[in-house]
Amino acid sequence: MTEVDVQSPGNTGLRRELGLGALAATGICSMLGASVYVVPFMIQRNVPGIGSWVLPAFLFAALPAILAALAYAILASAMPRAGGSYLYASRGLSPYLGFVASFSQWFGLSIVIGVIAYIIVPFLRDIALALQWTDTAVLLDNGAVRVSLALAMLWSFVGTNLLGSRFYARTLIPLMLMMFSLGAIVVVAGFSHDSADFASGLLEREGRVLAQGTDSAFDLRTFLAAAAILFSSFIGFDSIAQAGGEARNPGRNLPLAIGIAMLSVGSFYFLFTSAVYHTVPWQFVADESLQRDVTAPGLLGYVLPGAWAVAIIAGAAIALLNDLPAMLLAVSRLMFAWAKDGIFPRALGTVHPRRHTPQTAIIVSGVMATMGILGSHFASDFFLGIDIMVTSMLVNFLLMCLTVITLPRRNPELAKRITVLSHRPSQLVLAWLGIFLLAGFLIIHTSKDLSTELSAWYFHSTPIWLIVMGIGSAIYFLERRKLKESGADLKQLFEQLPPE
Repeated sequence: MTEVDVQSPGNTGLRRELGLGALAATGICSMLGASVYVVPFMIQRNVPGIGSWVLPAFLFAALPAILAALAYAILASAMPRAGGSYLYASRGLSPYLGFVASFSQWFGLSIVIGVIAYIIVPFLRDIALALQWTDTAVLLDNGAVRVSLALAMLWSFVGTNLLGSRFYARTLIPLMLMMFSLGAIVVVAGFSHDSADFASGLLEREGRVLAQGTDSAFDLRTFLAAAAILFSSFIGFDSIAQAGGEARNPGRNLPLAIGIAMLSVGSFYFLFTSAVYHTVPWQFVADESLQRDVTAPGLLGYVLPGAWAVAIIAGAAIALLNDLPAMLLAVSRLMFAWAKDGIFPRALGTVHPRRHTPQTAIIVSGVMATMGILGSHFASDFFLGIDIMVTSMLVNFLLMCLTVITLPRRNPELAKRITVLSHRPSQLVLAWLGIFLLAGFLIIHTSKDLSTELSAWYFHSTPIWLIVMGIGSAIYFLERRKLKESGADLKQLFEQLPPE
């Protein structure tokens, strides 16, 4: 048994029970879901004019995500503990910026957990429509029913996390395999049909003639704005780092799981989105997105027999469901890490004596995700939650890349533990390139948000993010002052890793 596997007296209470498969599944399930089934198509409404340039924008969005993933892998190899991103920046950059990076991440992901729970219901509605259960479909479009179902699904997976990491892994891995299997139907179906088949299906089902369109013109500003949104599709691999305190053989498995998640999900994204747009003209997607929430299964339903349409909608629903337990694990471990360092209320570091889960942090994360459900409903546009997440994660990834640069000077002992891409010049190249691209995406995304005309200021993601960060910062400085007054050695605290 290696040193990192030993459960020493006075430890955190967490146990290293997650193997490579469970860690990779955590990242994969956090990434797949709305990202591929909804966002590449609803972006036609959110970024008008992107048209036929969705796939190139998708590929461009992958570049900063890959660089951020490499930064995470480097830091994870040196600091394999719960609440990874908080520890990386607090030990390698500054305690406050570590908190900013992780609180930004926690807020963005907590909100998007609620968003995902909220948008699962339209997939259930599409299943009802495919089965010709019209009354059920109408009921699922009712606002109160939609919110109630979303809350029920969210809190079911809060329970999954409370039951322990082994139960979590046994739940997540089979669902992940089902998700890929059913998602493969979309890829095969999309490339097996073309726009002529779609036109025939549209005419047969709705009596509508597919309008002939022209290729969309390239606009750099629109392209970059779309890429900034599509960047959200690659967010989720960071969930692996938050489980660092429960990973077996973490120095090897954490970086490897990040690599597996990025490669498998990135490949699946491109095949999946290409397949749908191969059959469904972007002009139709753009027009429909202005009228209703469109999804990949709903679009391909025009060319598939009813049974296959139901199968791919079920695959989409499973993909979205998988997001919930994986993301809840990630955000709860961030709160747990703050509490263990004493910069958040200590109660959040409570661990169940038998199940070894941070129960209070999990429940509070569920409450925050509930706010995401309610916000999506009252804003009448789930993209508000996605915009908040993009802002949050761009800030987080920026600070992770900056930490790669500062770690050797700020904490040389921890820097010596790096085992992934240990060649220092290579680290600097990827970190600076990541900072450049991520900063550019953040500027573009913020500019688009602030320049968009909306009915109220609180429908803009930027001021909401700033307000929440201000509240979080106030809590941080209050708890830090209490630590200092208690006589804690803050310099030593923020230089060392917490115990196992």
